[in-house]
Amino acid sequence: MIIVCGEALFDVFNDGELPGGDGYALAARVGGSPFNLAIGLARLGARPMFFGGLSGDMFGRKLAATLAGEGVDLSVAPRPAASTALVTIDVDAHGVPTYTPYGAQTAERLVLPADLARVPLDAEAVHVGSYCMAVEPVASTLRALVARQHGRGVIAFDPNVRLTIQPERQVWTEAIAWMLPRTDLLKISEEDIAQLYPEHTPQAFIDRALGAGVALVVVTRGGDGVLAATPTLPTLALPALAVAVIDTVGAGDTFQAALLSCLSRQGLLRRDALAAIDAPALRAALAFAARAAAITCSRRGADLPRLEEVMADD
Repeated sequence: MIIVCGEALFDVFNDGELPGGDGYALAARVGGSPFNLAIGLARLGARPMFFGGLSGDMFGRKLAATLAGEGVDLSVAPRPAASTALVTIDVDAHGVPTYTPYGAQTAERLVLPADLARVPLDAEAVHVGSYCMAVEPVASTLRALVARQHGRGVIAFDPNVRLTIQPERQVWTEAIAWMLPRTDLLKISEEDIAQLYPEHTPQAFIDRALGAGVALVVVTRGGDGVLAATPTLPTLALPALAVAVIDTVGAGDTFQAALLSCLSRQGLLRRDALAAIDAPALRAALAFAARAAAITCSRRGADLPRLEEVMADD
């Protein structure tokens, strides 16, 4: 079982101007990085459990129904009496999204320490990340969960920085500094490194993370491919796959879901196994994740692939 923690929300896209030019047609789609990740894990054959606040409003009911319909376990998901977060997505000419939130004190933020009592202790892995690690009170709750589960199973972390949602860089860097000694598998984008640590090259950040105790560090670099390293394995570089990009929404979530599911399937989703993984096994897992992410990039929005789709490209 892999427990995915964080936000479920609605992404709102601009579908063009209304006739007459006096407004926009908007398309609201289920989303949120951890929400996408949980669905991606289910589609790739893993057993995900979602630990994130779900509203009882019409948006929250749809989020819950979608997760359940994909086979995600919702038995521990808190149900705060609050509205669902809405986030607009403005995609540029290169398919790169900008996220702008609407709403505060929404359901995904109101996950409290008392909610942890329902979360099982025996998870194979716990994944945390995105802006729920940088807004309160959910950030403190997730830190308490990480502290509790550290050493019991794999702690996976993807900062997934969203400065439009939490604009204080120091909040993000403090969260990462706290997480690194407690993280077994770190996935971070080159863009996140550049935003928070402009003085660091990707390799310098890899060295920093490994020095802090991370067992496996993966840096995604968009069109430049992927870097990965462990304490005993020098940095590997894999090129990006050629793909006709529609947009990159959900690509990072897809990569992480595919990486976690592949490692789990191979019996490698353990701290000792991650630290000792050999180059062929790591390359195979990264290649699987890259194929999955490329499929998502070829489709609009966070439409994550199923296992048979990724296997077909093997």
